[in-house]
Amino acid sequence: MSDVAYEPVIGLEIHVQLSTRTKMFCSCALSFGEPPNTRTCPVCLGLPGTLPVANAQAIHYGLMIGLALGGDLAPRSVFHRKNYFYPDLPKGYQISQYDEPLCRGGRLGDVRIHRVHVEEDAAKLIHVGASGRIHGSDASVVDFNRGGTPLAEIVTEPDLRAAQDAAEWLRLLRTTLRRLGVSDVNMEEGSLRCDANISIRPAGSQELGTKTELKNMNSFRFIERGIRAEVARQERLLRDGEAVVQETLHFDPRTEAITSLRSKEEAHDYRYFPEPDLVPVTISAEMLERAGAAMPELPADRARRFERELGLTADSARLLAWRSELGDFFEAALAADSTEPQPLANWMSELVARLDTDDPAASKVAPGALATLVGMVTRREVTQNAAKRVLDRLVAEGGDPAAIVEAEGLRAIGGGDELEPLVQAALDANPDVVAKLRTGNAKPMGVIVGHVMRETKGRADGGEVTRIVRAKLGL
Repeated sequence: MSDVAYEPVIGLEIHVQLSTRTKMFCSCALSFGEPPNTRTCPVCLGLPGTLPVANAQAIHYGLMIGLALGGDLAPRSVFHRKNYFYPDLPKGYQISQYDEPLCRGGRLGDVRIHRVHVEEDAAKLIHVGASGRIHGSDASVVDFNRGGTPLAEIVTEPDLRAAQDAAEWLRLLRTTLRRLGVSDVNMEEGSLRCDANISIRPAGSQELGTKTELKNMNSFRFIERGIRAEVARQERLLRDGEAVVQETLHFDPRTEAITSLRSKEEAHDYRYFPEPDLVPVTISAEMLERAGAAMPELPADRARRFERELGLTADSARLLAWRSELGDFFEAALAADSTEPQPLANWMSELVARLDTDDPAASKVAPGALATLVGMVTRREVTQNAAKRVLDRLVAEGGDPAAIVEAEGLRAIGGGDELEPLVQAALDANPDVVAKLRTGNAKPMGVIVGHVMRETKGRADGGEVTRIVRAKLGL
């Protein structure tokens, strides 16, 4: 089997903490970073005799997610008890949904959606190691503040075939959810967590291999690295004639090690049954109308609009639409100055490369300033190189690009009257290059252009220099 080429088969389970005011089944306020066990009540602590009440806003957000993913919304949805015993689950079960979820089907990009349902989050289990011993021994402690937080679980079909594709698709999903306003999708704080179901099979085969599950990866980089590591581990097993065991795994990003947590459960292991303390949720026409009215323009729609109406390339449109903060800055720049959209999109990449923040709106560069600079480049008032120097100043200090150009003497030299003597001097200084150009060899043209650029400190228009050279040499 050593010569078999394998392909990964990847499906994702994404848990999204919903930005409601209170928890899923009680009135405790949501919190992050507060003292442990200060946002609890008898309901979310699972004390006897308490009764849950479903959070209507969480249901509303679940419907919005289902609409955004193009799924079929259920007219009737039922909560179930998912039974398992773990220290972070005070009731001994989780209130979730099983065979009647809020939404089935749908698609985002090239990935099909299997289902979307709402449920409650578990508490936070904190493992105390040797550096923080409790009563002289290692221990685990539980913070119940997170317990009961509303979650939407989004389950994909196994349509992904590479670790990089999985991370890229998750970025699109995060942007979509953020655009909906249903979650802050902050992976560092755990409001977006991802499990990956991974198997491999011989390339071209339609049969699925034995899958494993990587749990609770909380950054795009770790997700990509974890999937790569697990695919490589499964390949090694199969090439050595061993079997892949269905189990739940943990990826340690510090060591790249993958360790087993437990055998992978099946649905029957959880002994699902309808939650007797909650009535079924009936999705009314009014609920659907309210969810539809709250829908903003989604990233995929925005990308199509950028291509169709603004003439952007597919790559530029996707970059700006899939990162909503970039798209917002881009559209603000367009509104501030009627520059050409595609050059502006290109310069957005130049701007992002110079920032130490993901959001250009948080930088010192105003949208109108970038648009003005791009317009000056388009009109050949400044060269590309000079404009990059201006952009460096804008990032560091802010300001008006036109004023910076004048103050630093960066305005382009583009007229023939100014450039012609400089070009002639460059030709006189490089007779060997002139000889090669006369033979039809255009490669040494860069020597002449570079000579003029040095003399003008980057202010010359390279295209105009090339035109003058060709005219002088009769090329």
